[in-house]
Amino acid sequence: MKKRVYKSRTNRVFCGVCGGLGEYFDIDPVIVRLIFVAICFAGGSGILAYIVAAIVMPDDDTF
Repeated sequence: MKKRVYKSRTNRVFCGVCGGLGEYFDIDPVIVRLIFVAICFAGGSGILAYIVAAIVMPDDDTF
């Protein structure tokens, strides 16, 4: 079965993007959130990337 990226329903803070990426790469979602925050402070493109990911990534429908 092919692995796919979904927004997480269990590791959700805002939209579940960081939780879904953390589950996909098998790392703690907190690390992904810290990377997004660092990118936001580095130039602001992290906010745009998060918004685009929240729109593009499908919800996890395994429930």
